[in-house]
Amino acid sequence: MSGDDDGAGGSGARASLRRLADRVAREDPAAPGQWLGRFVVLRLLGLVYLMAFLTLVNQGRGLIGAHGLEPAADFLDEVAAQLGGRAAGFTELPTLFWFGASDRFIAAVGWIGVALSLAVVAGYANALILAALCVLQISVAAVGQDFYAFGWELQLVETGFICIFLCPLLDGRPFPRRPPPAPAVWLLCWVAMKVMWGAGLIKLRGDPCWRDLTCLDFHFETQPIPNPLSAAFHHLPAWAHKLGVLFNHVVELAAPFFMFGPRRLRHVAGALMAGLQIVLIASGNLSFLNWLTLVPILACFDDGLWRRVMPRRLVARAERARAAALPSRAQGATVAVFAVAVTLLNIPVVVNMLSGKQAMNTSFTRVPLVNTYGAFGSVGRERDQLVFEGTMDEELTAATTWRAYEWKCQPGDPARGPCWMSPYHYRLDWRLWFAAMAAPADEPWSVNLVWKLLEGDRAVLGLLATDPFAGTPPRHIRVDRYRYRFAPRGAGVWWTRERIATWLPPVSRDNEELQIYLRRRGWLRDP
Repeated sequence: MSGDDDGAGGSGARASLRRLADRVAREDPAAPGQWLGRFVVLRLLGLVYLMAFLTLVNQGRGLIGAHGLEPAADFLDEVAAQLGGRAAGFTELPTLFWFGASDRFIAAVGWIGVALSLAVVAGYANALILAALCVLQISVAAVGQDFYAFGWELQLVETGFICIFLCPLLDGRPFPRRPPPAPAVWLLCWVAMKVMWGAGLIKLRGDPCWRDLTCLDFHFETQPIPNPLSAAFHHLPAWAHKLGVLFNHVVELAAPFFMFGPRRLRHVAGALMAGLQIVLIASGNLSFLNWLTLVPILACFDDGLWRRVMPRRLVARAERARAAALPSRAQGATVAVFAVAVTLLNIPVVVNMLSGKQAMNTSFTRVPLVNTYGAFGSVGRERDQLVFEGTMDEELTAATTWRAYEWKCQPGDPARGPCWMSPYHYRLDWRLWFAAMAAPADEPWSVNLVWKLLEGDRAVLGLLATDPFAGTPPRHIRVDRYRYRFAPRGAGVWWTRERIATWLPPVSRDNEELQIYLRRRGWLRDP
């Protein structure tokens, strides 16, 4: 009898699992659906991946190449030495670069990522392609060190990982016959909520200017990389800045409550959050962060809305695919198990957000698949910039002529206007913003940058906008800290600046202290 009961119980459990899988796989025919929504979400995700891997192709050699500012191979050797071998290192830090971290391997990973991203942008996306892109992003972020130490690298992994379960395993057509699984859509909405709440809560708990509504009096000028419209935002009246902070609080703290509510409220919440991202894109160069944040936000909108704004040809294709839908029980079961696992793994994330000691941009899994986020908990009141200058003079005197290097996007020559960067990412420029608020010892790569300029290293010079010495290594390099401010309207220049202090005194290649420092870091080896 007992065996029969167990058998019946097991059969009943299997039947329940099958019903759950079928329910997840099928969509409610009365609901508006997410066929067009999935199409939009995946195309935008493909664009973000494309930007991420283009930065690796264009900048990888100079940043993490064999002779870059922070070589990936040296970093992995150090990890392996600390953990007792490469096998243990792979377990603790999963990355494809354990199989090789040469310049060619880095370039190959970048170009594969570019090719797969272009396929997604063009409309071809299945679970295998998205899984490959996710693995590549995890691998690069794991060895990127300071130049990949940004919250959006984690956010891209988590968002990309969820999107793997949004589409079929093999069918990569823009409108495949598998319905978009509802749990995957809701998990994307949850990512949007985490991003909004993480950013909103860290602001309220952080800089008092978020509470007295004055942060935007400084933010547009002191943000990491201003764009050509940032000055116009900065010069808006104080009341407009206060309204901007209030709008930010409403969007990040209140709107997310409605993302899982009634359809109209969900659309209003999505519109508010999307509007904030568009304003942020227009007012600054935050890499692909805001474009990436739009990906899960767009999951708030269903096809009832998309049909009104998308071309009739695409709407017709989506409706034909929906009419011919073939739900997959296997996909339904996989997505159901995935959704339960992710829900459980997000419990520490919720606890963290509720905590008075909230951490931001932190992963709660070894591979960054479940993370917490946050941005601009504090806002600088002044903008300090590092100006790197070189000279060909052998002897330094009061008459020495110094010529400045120019960055891709960071301010330099006061007459040179800010650049458009987003959704692309100049990673060296971002780190320079941090370095200006620190000492050279706190940003060791910056000392290596000085050495590379003294060597005339082509890969590193490619990370800069101009080389005043046309490839010929200068005799000395010095670094000064300047304070930059947006120039008044009509001034004829973009910036005004004043020298604050010496950040790094003049050094040459034969500087013994510099060589000792580089040897200790493993960046300079005896011939």
